[in-house]
Amino acid sequence: GRTIKTGLTAAAIVSAWTWAATLLQSSTVAYQYGISGPFWYAAGASIQVLLFGILAIELKRKAPNAHTFLEIIRARYGNGSHKVFLVFALMTNMIVTAMLLLGGSAVVNGLTGMDISLAAFLIPVGVMIYTLVGGLKATFVADYMHTIIIFVTILTFVGAVYINTDITGGVEGMYDKLVLAAQINPVEGNAAGAFLTMASAGGLMFGIINIVGNFGTVFVDQAYWQRAIAAKPSSTVKGFLLGGACWFAIPFTLATTMGLTAIALDVDLTDQQAQMGLVVPAAATALMGEIGAIMVLTMLFMAVTSAGSAELIAVSSLVTYDLYRTYKNPNATGKQLVKVSRITIVIFGIGMGGLAVVLLGMGLSLGFVYLAMGILIGSAVVPIALTILWKRTNRVAATAGAIIGLLISTTTWVAVASSLPEYGGVVDLASLGNNYSMLFANIAGIISGGIIAIVGSMAVKSTFNWSDLKDKITLVEMSAAESATVTEDEETLKKAFKFSVRGGGLMTLILIIVWPMPLIASGYVFELGSYAVWVAISIIWVSVASAFIIFLPLIEARHGIAKVFRGGDKAQSA
Repeated sequence: GRTIKTGLTAAAIVSAWTWAATLLQSSTVAYQYGISGPFWYAAGASIQVLLFGILAIELKRKAPNAHTFLEIIRARYGNGSHKVFLVFALMTNMIVTAMLLLGGSAVVNGLTGMDISLAAFLIPVGVMIYTLVGGLKATFVADYMHTIIIFVTILTFVGAVYINTDITGGVEGMYDKLVLAAQINPVEGNAAGAFLTMASAGGLMFGIINIVGNFGTVFVDQAYWQRAIAAKPSSTVKGFLLGGACWFAIPFTLATTMGLTAIALDVDLTDQQAQMGLVVPAAATALMGEIGAIMVLTMLFMAVTSAGSAELIAVSSLVTYDLYRTYKNPNATGKQLVKVSRITIVIFGIGMGGLAVVLLGMGLSLGFVYLAMGILIGSAVVPIALTILWKRTNRVAATAGAIIGLLISTTTWVAVASSLPEYGGVVDLASLGNNYSMLFANIAGIISGGIIAIVGSMAVKSTFNWSDLKDKITLVEMSAAESATVTEDEETLKKAFKFSVRGGGLMTLILIIVWPMPLIASGYVFELGSYAVWVAISIIWVSVASAFIIFLPLIEARHGIAKVFRGGDKAQSA
């Protein structure tokens, strides 16, 4: 009924944005670059959710009947552009699902010994069954439960590292071990070779790649538009801002805790194992033995099922509304659409299991796919954002921006890889996976796509009438819940838009410039006191975030919950 409130919207955002990579890749970069890794993972991937609130509120204002963001593209640009962006949207869902399966299967294999290809195939089957049974409504509730379990697990790990200090020696013991580790094995490109510094060339490069790639996996992913569509208009912006701020705590605290613990305890990992995402399981096993391994598996299962389910539902929406209803059966009934949606979930679930097996056979790791995602989908980010923000955006310019941007990013990727002297001009997985290849290709994609879309639109002086979106996009057979949907006046939505620009903009500025840049520019290496403050910030942030995510949905739903209990009392007395 498009009436999900702030707390549940935020929990759903946190859940959909908590991938296998959130838990695994964030600790890999902590293991490689020290404390700058977790910070750049968290900051570089939360600003997109904060800024997406702006698009979400504009969707509510301009296209209140939309089921998918591609319906807006079709209403503005016609079928040709619609098909191009449909390819980008499905490619995004495939990349995200592939990362969930690559990370998930590597950890299941590492902790249980199950064959990695079998794990990659079985995981999506479980997610598929769970999604078919539940649908979107159930995934919101399941998202809430999964997010609680992930937060509780992180808090347990925090306790094991900093409070139950037998193995690590607490904050002081961790500090001494990390200083010693840097003396034995200094980090190339870090100030003084230390793990405890934000001045890290590798960390900063990862941060830039991370920012670009994640703009693609938020702005081009139907899963986030789905949550914007399902939310109550006035809750949308608050939900996205709160979700972004709470999500920051997950990779920041988990990786600052477990990634650094892996270094401090000198766990036995090869570079390849680290790239596959095995830093957290190794650290958890060293800390807590079998219980630690079980906790990582549980947390990973929660992340893979909730994020995987969000991707499955996103794909089923795209196929149902943007393929079947658009090109095959424009007069489809609600019942027919549900049937198509279920068939899509089964086919995509099994197909992604097959794709994950192929990727594993090619030798691709979670880390490689994570860094490459912006190269493949980054060029579509600015054209999609402009479609809903700027009435002068031109059909040809937006579509050309996405296509030509992809060609430029992939050409740059291969060109830089072939020019790296340490690989002797050979283009293979190693040279393509180099930080420089990834960095330049990611930047080339997002910037070229944006420039082509903006310059092309300015050259053609055409404007679009936003009211056309309301006429061209129609809801399918409205249910009683949808027909009672809350509509809010233009003034309220305009206020929400201003709030989203100010809130998202301010938080982005703090996370990308104000907080990290002075620490990087000064080349500061943390002393015991400043490391203790850093750890305290991470613990407080995760504690406050978990309180919000656990209690706000319950407070908002208190009247409904009370009604259920009152109904129960009546039934008993009858």
